Amino acid sequence: MHDYAVGWGTLTLINAGLAQAKGRSGLNWWVASLFIGPFATFMIVVLNRLPAHSGRRGQG
Repeated sequence: MHDYAVGWGTLTLINAGLAQAKGRSGLNWWVASLFIGPFATFMIVVLNRLPAHSGRRGQG
């Protein structure tokens, strides 16, 4: 059981890193991964990268 928990915890950290690399919230995906694990990995891989945010507000 301990090995299973360590593997699941490692997967959550990997998912958080993948999400951040795609411009998404690492924290939100880390929490989601706690509950849905490998399905979250699949979703992160399938979802498109978010467009880069310039950091400037109020234009337009």
